Formats: sequence, structure tokens, C-alpha cells
Amino acid sequence: MTIDLKGRHFLKEADFSPAEWQHLLALTGELKDARRNGTEVQHLTGANIALIFEKTSTRTRSAFEVAAHDQGAHVTQMDGNSSQLGHKESPADTARVLSRLYQGIEYRGARQATVETIAQYSSVPVWNGLTDEWHPTQSLCDMFTMREASGKDDRDIAFAFVGDARFNVGCSLLIGGALLGMDVRMVAPQKLLPPHWVVAQAQTLAEQTGARITLTEDLDGVKGCDFVHTDIWVSMGEPESVWTERILLLQDYQVNTALLERTGVSEVKFMHCLPAYHNRDTTVGEQVFSRFGLPELEVTDEVFESPASIVFDQAENRMHSIKAIMVATLT
Repeated sequence: MTIDLKGRHFLKEADFSPAEWQHLLALTGELKDARRNGTEVQHLTGANIALIFEKTSTRTRSAFEVAAHDQGAHVTQMDGNSSQLGHKESPADTARVLSRLYQGIEYRGARQATVETIAQYSSVPVWNGLTDEWHPTQSLCDMFTMREASGKDDRDIAFAFVGDARFNVGCSLLIGGALLGMDVRMVAPQKLLPPHWVVAQAQTLAEQTGARITLTEDLDGVKGCDFVHTDIWVSMGEPESVWTERILLLQDYQVNTALLERTGVSEVKFMHCLPAYHNRDTTVGEQVFSRFGLPELEVTDEVFESPASIVFDQAENRMHSIKAIMVATLT
């Protein structure tokens, strides 16, 4: 079966079929091997790519820039201070301007509706670098990283997302795992589980792929998992009342040694999209400690720095998977 994604947008996982998702993962592996072996062929020579960052970024920006440069493309990076998007110019108008000048557009910001509008009015592929609802470049990377680290077939991989599963990373992992027929667990307080409509999408996909979908408040939901994922619990822009409520809700869901042992899997791996609040060595970490007396939040430093942690393999793979997305949709 030939898979052709040229001209397609990359906005959320549910826009793709299982075969298309498999194709992107296979291409990620091919491009990673080629870069490592010094045999990479530049498919995007001379292409111009716009990178819009309404939200700050380390991994997404670096991954897009390095991937584009590896492939012979040029990038223009824009942020809230260097473009008119949303201030003096609508997303629709911005899309129509940029798609006259660039061969591809990446957007990272708050609202999924914004990237969907940009895609609607763009004549070139648009890629979602993160919104509040979805983080598809992250989930593609995470699926690839789990394959790579386990050596297992997709259907034999079991993973859990532990923590606040309502937003982009939890929802994207749920759909991404369902596309591949994995054993997917969302382990969170009831009010922090993914929205019902996202769960319904995952269950529909599971009927096609054989994925097993579990949503539970019980920490025993991690039993048998090869991988345990988490993400930050709260953003610094949120009021102190939210911090207090969220920490009280999630304190039992911290990824620590006891939780990893609860999987019963001796080679269990820990994954995190980063940044992680695992110590006091950041401004945020120190503020959390001064306000709540907690030196760590969603993951302990012991786990983060342990042999079980593959977070930096994961971070590197952002570049390889993003490169695959660009090559697949532009060539």
C-alpha cells in the first residue's frame, strides 16, 4: 500500500489513519538512521519554512530548525513580538500571506482553532507544534521512542500516562497509542481524565486496531506497563488557588520509585515531554518550593536521573519525527 502525504496538514493524530501513522514512524526511523550513518539525502533543498511561536519553545523550535537545516531548507522564526498574528492581522489573513512566501508553516500557540484556521486558509502544509488541545509532534516522537526502547511490536507495548490527562500530551498519547493498537492507560483523578469526546475517538480507533484503552483513578493502572509518562501539573501563569488544588489532587500521582515498582516490570522506562519540575534548579522549581515546600512535583529527581529515564532520547527524537513530518508532507 502506497502512502502519499504530500500537501497534507499535520494538526492532530485523529486526522490520520493507522497506516499513515505507521508510515510516518517508519520514515522517522529511516531518516534517523541516515543521519547517524552520514547518508542523509536532502529532500527540502531551497524550501522556505515559517515557524510561528506564540508560546515559547526549546525542543519544538530546535527540532524544527535542525530538521529543516539538515534537509536543506531555510527557516524564519516569528513570535508574538515579531508578527502581527492575532494583533493586527487575523490567522486567516496571516495564512494567506505566509503561504504565498513559504512552502510550509509551523504554529505553536494556545488555541487549536487558530492552527485549524491557518490550515484552512493556507495553500501549503501547516504543522501543529503544540496547542492546548493537541501535541501531535510529541506523540509521534513518543510512539517512535517506545518502539525503539522496547524493541516490541506496537500491540505488545503497554504504557501509562499518569497525572493531568485532560490536555494536549495526555490526549495526544491516547489517540496516538490507539492508532497503533497499543495497551494505553490513562491514570488520573476522575476530573483530570481526558474529555469524553477524545475517549470516544480513541475507542473507535481501538475497534480498528485492537488497542486496549483503560481510564482509571487507581494507581494499579500502571501494572504491566513498559513505559510511564507524565507531564507538568500546572503552569506558572495560573493563580495560586489552582496550584494548591492541583497539587492536592495529584500528589499521589507523582512518578517516583514506588510507582515505577508498582508496574512490576523490571525494565520499565520513564518518559516526559519536558521541561520537568524534578528539582529546584529553575526559577519555577524554586518558586514552587518557596510556596509549597515541595522540591519536586510530577517526578522525583531520583527517577528523572535514573537509568529508567529515557527523556533525553525522547527529546532527540523530536527532531527525527518532525523531520519525517516535513519530508512526508512536502515531497
